[in-house]
Parts: sequence; C-alpha cells; structure tokens
Amino acid sequence: MTRIVGLSGGIGSGKSTVSRQLAALGATVIDADAIVHELQAPGSPMLTEIAAAFGPGVIDAEGRLDRAALGAIVFRDAAARARLGAIVHPPVAAEIARRVDRARRQRVAVVVLDIPLLFEGRQAGTRTAAALQFDATVVVWAPEPVQIERQITRDGCSREEALRRIRAQLPLHEKKALADFVIDNAGTPEETERQVRALWKTLSRGPARAEAP
Repeated sequence: MTRIVGLSGGIGSGKSTVSRQLAALGATVIDADAIVHELQAPGSPMLTEIAAAFGPGVIDAEGRLDRAALGAIVFRDAAARARLGAIVHPPVAAEIARRVDRARRQRVAVVVLDIPLLFEGRQAGTRTAAALQFDATVVVWAPEPVQIERQITRDGCSREEALRRIRAQLPLHEKKALADFVIDNAGTPEETERQVRALWKTLSRGPARAEAP
C-alpha cells in the first residue's frame, strides 16, 4: 500500500534539503512548487488569470511571471494572497491528485507531497491540502533568525523583506505542534541528515504517527 506523507516547513527552514534527501533514500516526491511553475508557464491559462488579477506588471519582458513583482504585492496584502490562492490552488490540487493516483497504480511505497503551505491550506480548507489524506505529516523547523539569514543569503533580500515573508505564513511553532514528525534543521547538515534517515526508516517500515526521531 502506498503511504502518503505531507512535508512542509517555512521559508528558509530547509524543507527543500529534506525533500531531496528523502528522494535520495527512495521516496517519490511530488513537489507542489514545481507543479506551480509548470502551470504558470508563459501563455498558460493560469498566468493569464494572474495577469488579469494583478496587472501586467507581474509579467516580464519575455512573457514569464515576475515572481519578485508578484511577491511584492502578495506578501504585503492578505487579501491579495487569498486572491492568488484562489487562482493557483484548484489546478495545482488536481495535478497533485493525478500524480498521487499514478503513484498508487504503480504501487510506489512512499510518496512525499512537498507542500509549503500544507497547514495553512488545511486551516483554510483549500483543495490542495484539505482534500488529501495523509498517513503522516512532517515539518522542517528552524528558528526565525536562521530563516532570515538563509533568505538573505539565498535571495539577496533585505532583513525586513525576509521577516515579512516569514510572517505571511503560519508560524513554524504552530506547524511544529500540528505535525506528526519534526526535523530540526537548526544544526549541522550532518545532524539534519541523521534525522532524515531515522525518519525514513520509520516511514518505510511501520505505521505512521510513531515517535518522532
């Protein structure tokens, strides 16, 4: 039987690192962000709808989504984030469901759904998260100062912008309390990898909701 695992975290928490490690250990990873990028390709219906909702300034000269311009709008305005979610979530949810069905038909042992806004979606009842049944959920945690520094290093954004992005999401301590498993990514890469390997042993051999590593 295919086991469905929801993986989430916060901006700069290191979720992508954990996702890659789980894939290397044998999980089939379905990346919601990657699906979003595919569905927002130049000329796509979703991109057309986003441009209609937020203006031509969110499209660059090559006809691609200007994510920085869109982010400058939605990270400052909860109503704008909700409007964007209403455009993005339904088609992304449909594609995730299609890929999960395919994995089940192929009898994949463990499918990891990498969904950044997993818990936000559950609370809001959005189709992307609320309609999915998980055998276990995992949160990648890091303290806020670490999240900020990682964004500054990775994205070149200001400290204020990094903090604004973090505050636009459900606090990580709340996600941590809701998850079945927590990966503490505040330490060394080796410490994180050790936790991921221990988690994988649990997910791939026994029932969910076991003691977190």
